[in-house]
Amino acid sequence: MKVLVIGAGGREHALAWRLIQGLSVSEVLVAPGNAGTAREPGVRNVACDPSDFAGLIELVQRERVELTIVGPEVPLVAGIRDEFDAHDLPCFGPSAAAAQLEGSKSFAKEFMARHRIPTGSYATFSQLQDALDYVQAGPIPVVIKADGLAAGKGVVVASTLAQAQAALTDMLSANRFGAAGARVVIEEFLPGEEASFICLCDGTNAIAFATSQDHKARDDGDTGPNTGGMGAYSPAPVITPEVHARVMREIIEPTLKGMMADGISYQGFLYAGLMIKADGSPHVIEYNCRLGDPETQPLLLRLKSDLAELCLQALRGELKNAALEFDERAALGVVMAAGGYPGNYSKGDLIAGLDALTADRAVAKVFHAGTADGAAGVVTAGGRVLCVCALGDTVVEAQQEAYRGVEQIQWDGAYWRGDIGYRAVQRITNP
Repeated sequence: MKVLVIGAGGREHALAWRLIQGLSVSEVLVAPGNAGTAREPGVRNVACDPSDFAGLIELVQRERVELTIVGPEVPLVAGIRDEFDAHDLPCFGPSAAAAQLEGSKSFAKEFMARHRIPTGSYATFSQLQDALDYVQAGPIPVVIKADGLAAGKGVVVASTLAQAQAALTDMLSANRFGAAGARVVIEEFLPGEEASFICLCDGTNAIAFATSQDHKARDDGDTGPNTGGMGAYSPAPVITPEVHARVMREIIEPTLKGMMADGISYQGFLYAGLMIKADGSPHVIEYNCRLGDPETQPLLLRLKSDLAELCLQALRGELKNAALEFDERAALGVVMAAGGYPGNYSKGDLIAGLDALTADRAVAKVFHAGTADGAAGVVTAGGRVLCVCALGDTVVEAQQEAYRGVEQIQWDGAYWRGDIGYRAVQRITNP
């Protein structure tokens, strides 16, 4: 069958690469894709904007696509699943009602409070002075989030009152995130270790992907501004079998049941960003209504199952006895970004070293994110440009192989963190 992947980033490149390896898939179309998807055997880019629902539906009908998988959150929150359902076209991703879990931080917090899903305390504000008064009277550190979609950058962990005041002013007065920041959620700061927990859901049942952990801060040691993600690895040692069972029992299952109780069936990828406290108790930091990026890249490097078939099973509500199979090795991905990201950065810089690395399959798999074809070769076209991934018997080996790949790629201003996976490495080297 033909499968359409909607999106243009590293997550979508990884999806297309994994999907075409499934025995059930004959061709993968990517709308609009990038320079990496254009180079994958069996994958074809199609010039169609992810927000052009009518154009995408016409594409699916013309090409006789049997399954569409939506990568980014924006079309999901805007209701692409609902539009495809209206035309009786299989589309894997939650409805607009279900996607509010990511589309509105206040909706998600109210949902968790209503269904007793563990998370931090919070308050929501749209008036700057009210928000300033709240942080003035409350404990510090505190987490401040733009209520709407902000490409992973609308979160500030304020360690001082001055930082909290500046972030609130930035969002509510300076309009930094536009409509997404017209309302803010101020959350309790939860100490512990973060992890990403992603599931495939059919409305009633959920099957978990391998665990993973990403690095949101731009700089080494988890410092610097928040980004969409600077790297990730799988598995995440902080998710022990006991913690895994608790996450399923206390978070994932109540989320699906809560959605159903609210009259919403959740079908699609469900991402729970977790904080694992020292006692092993999991708390939800955020929900995403799609696969994480860059977690998807190392996760799909490990995945051995036919993803397209499982997505179709989910759409039919048949995941009860299904399972995902993963390579036992660890995987790690390092994001190579344009200098200046997540602020201003240049585009159009020629990338060198990709051909040599592609030939060295033992080293890494390079997933493209912000790339395009230029006159002289592949050029940068976004903030996060590439995600260089590798497998290893341990996360230490995967880390070494991934960074060996990173060192072979160059362009003007390329930037990356040098410590992706450091928490897992510390567990191995200093048990």
